[in-house]
Amino acid sequence: MPRVCFTLQVRPDRLTEYRERHAAVWPEMLRALRDAGWHDYQLFLREDGLLVGIVETDDSAGGLAAAQAAMDATDVSARWEAEMAPFFDLPGGRDGRDKTELDLVFDLDAQLAALEETTAPIGETP
Repeated sequence: MPRVCFTLQVRPDRLTEYRERHAAVWPEMLRALRDAGWHDYQLFLREDGLLVGIVETDDSAGGLAAAQAAMDATDVSARWEAEMAPFFDLPGGRDGRDKTELDLVFDLDAQLAALEETTAPIGETP
């Protein structure tokens, strides 16, 4: 299951309300995210409004774009995005669906696994 990290910018004057809204997301929205293949989804918010999201998706080929497309096909997502749009400070009138994906540059588990494979004695499995 691929993991994706992305950023958005929340307007600093809306941080308190943004936190409140996400403390009690609509049950219908929570179920839609799950059903669209969003798993282990977390959002982290810095005091200047930088929002970092991490999510695992079902679609290894389409990743975040496929997961977002599945959400875009739901009525609840359209309602949620319309309510959340004023919270974001994005150029060109973009909304919260326009996430900036970050490239993975370090994975401790992957490097440890690779190290163990190359250092295992012959005849032994790591």
